[in-house]
Amino acid sequence: MQKSILVTGGAGFIGSCFTRLAVENGYKVYVLDKLTYAGYLGNINDLIEKSQVQFIKGDIGDQALVCQTLQDNKITAVLNFAAESHVDNSISGPEAFVRTNVLGTFGLLEAFRSHYGTLNADIQKNARFVHVSTDEVFGQLGKEGYFTEDSNYQPNSPYSASKAASDHLARAWHHTYQLPIIVTNCSNNYGPRQFPEKLIPRMITCALNGEKLPVYGKGENIRDWIHVEDHSRGVMLALEQGTVGDSYCFGGRSERTNLAVVKTVCSILDELKPRTNGTSYSQLISFVEDRKGHDFRYAIDDSKSRQVLGFKSRYENFEIGLKETIRWYLDNQKWMEGVQAKK
Repeated sequence: MQKSILVTGGAGFIGSCFTRLAVENGYKVYVLDKLTYAGYLGNINDLIEKSQVQFIKGDIGDQALVCQTLQDNKITAVLNFAAESHVDNSISGPEAFVRTNVLGTFGLLEAFRSHYGTLNADIQKNARFVHVSTDEVFGQLGKEGYFTEDSNYQPNSPYSASKAASDHLARAWHHTYQLPIIVTNCSNNYGPRQFPEKLIPRMITCALNGEKLPVYGKGENIRDWIHVEDHSRGVMLALEQGTVGDSYCFGGRSERTNLAVVKTVCSILDELKPRTNGTSYSQLISFVEDRKGHDFRYAIDDSKSRQVLGFKSRYENFEIGLKETIRWYLDNQKWMEGVQAKK
């Protein structure tokens, strides 16, 4: 029997990538998305048109809607990708992050708890709730060391604090109500269909428009980058092979300073789409005031996921993955125009 799963935030960047993977793996996928500014139906329209995905517009905090969706479609697993995720926006407007990431996750957990109680024992054995989170909940690192599943939670931004709270809710609902919950934490994602507020697509968009490429501070902050397809495969492994009540970290083992990332974007664009005036896109780099409370470094040790789940990265080389990503943006101008129209 084809398994039915609910992917929340499935019209977003990471959620839509996972949705595509789930369809490829034979799942019947239901996507619940509020379609806020970063949710774009164009990310999964082709799947909807082929009846491979059923879309429901709604809020994860709407318990009645979620319960009805779970029960009507005999959902056996929930993958929670829905989140407000932009740090800058959380600094200027933290309330939306608390509502979606904390209260929304609470509503989703309660809806799943209600649904789970109606399932027979055999179905309960295979039911899962996978809560997808970030490495930012662990705070920041110095020049050495890595985050692991055992790292302490020390969030420093309203965004990471709201995600940390949602992680704690998920863990508590497992411990208290014995729900089959798994938590995943990942490093910075990149790849196709990322909303242009994030670093890489923003740099691509600004460069192509001949605009300044704003880099925070001196560009020395370090991030570990994982391709969104690798991350999605990791979440799939957690769903299918993970231990209930456990957590798994997924990283790209590709640490780069922000400035190095921007310079690489420029170098690849110089090759793939040279500027008409013959100069490098790197001349557009501009340093701006640093972000408030800007964490210095994130990096994940994903040894547990590799050893226990068999996780491995297809994109071992960040620069190769980045070049494929930039080529995708250049080849998908209609997608770019559709996303820009939502801004």
